[in-house]
Amino acid sequence: MTATLDTTAALARREELEKRFAGLSPATRLYIGGQHVDALDGATFERVSPRDGRVIAQVAEGGAEDVDRAVTDARRAFDSGVWSDLHPRQRRAVLQRLARLVEGHAEELALLESVDMGKPFTHALAVDLRVTVQTLDFYAEAVDKQYDEVAPTGRDVLATVTREPLGVVGAVVPWNFPLMMAVWKIAPALAVGNAVVLKPAEQSPLTALRFAELATEAGVPDGILNVVTGFGPTAGAALGRHPRVDAITFTGSGEVGRLFMQYAAESNLKQVSLELGGKSPQIVLPDAPDLTVVAKAVAGGIFFNQGEVCSAGSRLLVHRSVKDELLDLVVREAGRTVVGDPLDPRTELGALVEEKHLERVLGHVRGAVEDGAQAVLGGNRVLTETGGCYVGPTVFDRVGPGMRIAQQEVFGPVLAVIEFEDAEEAVRIANGTDYGLAAAVWTRDLSTAHRMSRAVRAGTVWVNCFDDSDITVPFGGYAQSGFGRDKSLHALEKYTQLKTTWIKL
Repeated sequence: MTATLDTTAALARREELEKRFAGLSPATRLYIGGQHVDALDGATFERVSPRDGRVIAQVAEGGAEDVDRAVTDARRAFDSGVWSDLHPRQRRAVLQRLARLVEGHAEELALLESVDMGKPFTHALAVDLRVTVQTLDFYAEAVDKQYDEVAPTGRDVLATVTREPLGVVGAVVPWNFPLMMAVWKIAPALAVGNAVVLKPAEQSPLTALRFAELATEAGVPDGILNVVTGFGPTAGAALGRHPRVDAITFTGSGEVGRLFMQYAAESNLKQVSLELGGKSPQIVLPDAPDLTVVAKAVAGGIFFNQGEVCSAGSRLLVHRSVKDELLDLVVREAGRTVVGDPLDPRTELGALVEEKHLERVLGHVRGAVEDGAQAVLGGNRVLTETGGCYVGPTVFDRVGPGMRIAQQEVFGPVLAVIEFEDAEEAVRIANGTDYGLAAAVWTRDLSTAHRMSRAVRAGTVWVNCFDDSDITVPFGGYAQSGFGRDKSLHALEKYTQLKTTWIKL
């Protein structure tokens, strides 16, 4: 009876959310100079929801001329000092108002996010929107708590070191956490006085456009935050090459990250910061704590957000003495994971972002089989009757460290299980990819935890947990996972430059 009631309540909630979305009129035009405008050539593109394959919006397709219009407006606003010259406590107040507006519209934004890119609504609300609000609050409070420096010179000199905003920042963000990652970049850039031109992923533009409206309502001056929707080879490339953009901050693939470095070299040598892919290992030693806890963390680490997470724990490195037991527990956890409609509150694993990406994930699955890995769960498209893009939890055993499934970022709900004999071998395997974004170590021994955390080359190493974090710590990677950091006070460094003033007394 309880299950029936739960199902009835879940279906009622899903229907309620469907009606709410149908009643929305999401913004679909570019946002430049504090207002929505059409692309100069009138071009649009279809937004197809991966939830059911239906077209949900016609979105303006910005191109090079639209990017130039947005950058010109941002440069004019920045040079006017309307934002950068404000007293820090005034910028703080605006960002705090923006945080409250986002908080007040959290369900609307989560609904847009869920239908636009396929993640469960419950996750979008509980994770994405919560972190977005925390990020705005954090950088609002940081605005008037950053001090400049007086250098230790002789008494006949006064030398100061001051931080100044860069100017116009181009932010290009991915589709997996569209609003949250945009705000990871926008909030610190605005906090120190910059203007921003945001290019959201074409697969998930709706929350960026709504956020820009809320920013204007909060008091962000016209031109300080602009949004140009469109495609990477056109709008993204134009932003990367624009000579009046002072910095590009990008999260996405290594292939596109290289392009932004090339664009910077071809134009004005603008500053570039990159957060790219990952192939994060979870290393489970024989003395790991309760394996049921480990199994839950392993399953959550790869199946959360459909595995569309740059730091997803896509490699399980496990000591052979506990491998069989842990694998059974992980498969059991994976089998309990509910795949379904993103608007159904029971859903834990929603839709992959688009058909093209689904085929890419299934291509990795086929490659793993060809290389000799053993599929012990999943590996197929599911819920085809919905018209959506769904792949169930997938687990491969007998994976060799050099196999493609152990080296290439899948960006889907696919786990590769690799055995090791001792801690030294585990570290070699962990470090044996092109990436270095994140890792986890599971052990009861404190010395082992310290040694392995130091030995693993990754921007974040979790010990006896996975994906725990908050806004106070930096996020970014080593090697081909990029350079520069989002989150924490360290992120402010990407959006300021240092000026020395040397005064002879």
